[in-house]
Amino acid sequence: MVTVVSVRIITPADVGPVAFGLFLTALSAIAAGGGFAVAAVVRIRSWTAFGVRRTSRGWMLVGLAGGVGAFALKFPAIAAYVAFTGVGGNAQDLWQSAATTGVTTVLLSILFLGVLTPIGEELLFRGVLTTALLRYGAVVGVVASALIFAVIHLAPATVLVAVIVGLVAGELRRRSGSVWPGVAVHVTLNVLSNVLAFVVVPALGG
Repeated sequence: MVTVVSVRIITPADVGPVAFGLFLTALSAIAAGGGFAVAAVVRIRSWTAFGVRRTSRGWMLVGLAGGVGAFALKFPAIAAYVAFTGVGGNAQDLWQSAATTGVTTVLLSILFLGVLTPIGEELLFRGVLTTALLRYGAVVGVVASALIFAVIHLAPATVLVAVIVGLVAGELRRRSGSVWPGVAVHVTLNVLSNVLAFVVVPALGG
């Protein structure tokens, strides 16, 4: 939502398409992390209450596998959504311009979108939202937070993907007691997606 509002205030014509794309990638990370920081300050409690606690290597491997699985499901999910609704388009059009001028911008884009944004979003959605909703039971905690996470993403073609990530990360948050397995899911999915979009597809001339 913050990103959408910012797009209306600042446009590519104001700063150039590459700078604008990098601005959006950085903003995605800042907005998500900032939301968690506000919640942590308002609640005035230990971060462990939000699931920011150590977890086992096994749970992290489960998260990694979940991210690979989500990446594999991403394409049929988007295809199914487009086929059912007729609404398509590239959800990363605004961000992709940041990764067109060389190695530095590609690496920065992957850092912001592939690593920092997922960490911030997991802290906010699984750390704060899922934790709050789990008091009403596992179904409400995991499913409702996943649906809210999907709606916040706004881009229609990514809704089903966001639901998948939200369900997997939310269930791992519930079972492991930590946000980090969910972070592993989200980072794995985003890094693979961004490498595909920013490196592989351009290299193939797509």
